[in-house]
Amino acid sequence: MIKKIQHIPKNSGLAASLKIIQLTCFVLLMYVSISLGLGPQAFANTETKNTHKSASEKKVNQAKESSKKSISKKDVVPQTYVDKNGKPIRRPKNSREVRTTVLPRNSLSVQAPARISLGTAMGLKKHDELNLKSSVSIVIDQQTGDVLFEKNPTAVLPIASITKLVTAMTVLDAKQALDETLVIDSEDAAIYNHSRLAKGSELTRREAFLLALMSSENRAAYTLGRNYPGGMVAFIPAMNRKVRDLGLVNTHFEDPTGLTQKNVSSAEDLALIVNAAYQYPLIREFTTFPTYTKEINHRSHIFNNSNRLVRSGDMQIGLQKTGYISEAGRCLVMQALVNGKPVIMVFLDSATTMSRFADALRVRDWLQNNEADIKPIRKLTNFYGQLSATNP
Repeated sequence: MIKKIQHIPKNSGLAASLKIIQLTCFVLLMYVSISLGLGPQAFANTETKNTHKSASEKKVNQAKESSKKSISKKDVVPQTYVDKNGKPIRRPKNSREVRTTVLPRNSLSVQAPARISLGTAMGLKKHDELNLKSSVSIVIDQQTGDVLFEKNPTAVLPIASITKLVTAMTVLDAKQALDETLVIDSEDAAIYNHSRLAKGSELTRREAFLLALMSSENRAAYTLGRNYPGGMVAFIPAMNRKVRDLGLVNTHFEDPTGLTQKNVSSAEDLALIVNAAYQYPLIREFTTFPTYTKEINHRSHIFNNSNRLVRSGDMQIGLQKTGYISEAGRCLVMQALVNGKPVIMVFLDSATTMSRFADALRVRDWLQNNEADIKPIRKLTNFYGQLSATNP
């Protein structure tokens, strides 16, 4: 194992040292071999070792194969686990693997893009001096018809449930009995899935009128149109005649609920609609009703006003209506007293549910804090029938 170094005299001190080193290494190797239990076999040639190794491995493999064949399914003992109290528990047959991430299982699936409103698609969301979150807005002095603030006032957009103000005026103009009982049928139920007015529910025309205006109940609004003289085919033309009589050219309706994006108007037209609707005492009363309890199928249901400003009492509101579909964004129209003066506010395509109400409060604060400095921009045409500055 250790080669001798040649050409070194035998009687030299270096030769003696090398012999000592050789003996020491030999002793150490023997000691290690004996400690590991190798003995003389550790120094056998490699061919012999490989032969023994392959033969032993072959025997082990044969033993494993024979054991697999001899063991049946009945002989397999199910593995058991211990709970926190030390009691053995059996693992479920189809136990689910522990997830190592906190992401939802469908997080990697392709999500459909959120539908944007028409106002956003038209690029109407621009900054204004009041920092409103609504794409379209107008503020009118109801006594004079003066425009105090405007933002894209002639843009024609879907108006969602603001539609129900014209639905209400059309129903009242027909002078139908408010105490007549109406029944929600399959046609009413089909227009909107999420409603507590189940098929077969009975309510008076007055109740349907109230729920459509206060809680924006779509089935209630639809059944009002369906029970109009001549049915729905007569009701929609009557709605469009109503707005033409008001001199509105940018407003059109195709259903009484506002669920279709084909019901459109502008902020300027809506200010005139709010002013016209304000002439109906029942519309003023029902749009500002805070809550109503109705028994349906032997169960009481509470309907709340869709406008949080009505429920909170943050403003003196004489008339209001909210609206939302994805194409229209969040909408709000109101008549309210600010500094004792009646003001009409219109907000279309607001960013969120709360931002439309925040816009109304922002306009109120602006009017209160800058009354002496606010100059009319122009006068709104076709404004008529102004009422007193105090809401009834």
